[in-house]
Amino acid sequence: MPKPYKIPRSVLVVIYTPAWDVLLIRRTEDDPQAPAFWQSVTGSQDHALEPWAETAAREVWEETGIDCRRGTDLAGALQDWGLENVYPIYPRWLHRYAPGTTHNTERVFGLEVPQGTPVQLSPREHTDYRWLPYAEAADLCFSPSNAEAVLQLPQQSRMALP
Repeated sequence: MPKPYKIPRSVLVVIYTPAWDVLLIRRTEDDPQAPAFWQSVTGSQDHALEPWAETAAREVWEETGIDCRRGTDLAGALQDWGLENVYPIYPRWLHRYAPGTTHNTERVFGLEVPQGTPVQLSPREHTDYRWLPYAEAADLCFSPSNAEAVLQLPQQSRMALP
């Protein structure tokens, strides 16, 4: 049975500590010659009516083992930054989407976690992780929209609010 097409609506979640260290995860690649693909948590909606925040919390849980789903201690730490990026889908991944789909809409979230929060990667999706100062993390991001989101951290984090 063929897999259903991905929905071209996804989240990007910048996970960070109070010191603005950002969690980056290295994506598993089928091609051993592919460059390292470091990113924040990303993922598509499971269904068209799935709320953005629910998608973000689910993806964080699935990819890092950090639980910010409704009813958990970190649920209130997940913040919708109110930013959306629309970008062309990389040609190598177009086959995952319905024919004629060429662009994805990405909603950006932030999640502040305590220093030392444990990370449990999903081995089918990621092979390694790093906590880096936000500017260094932005430099390592494969995706330009991811790098831009990380650089928004000082303006978006709760620490920057009066």
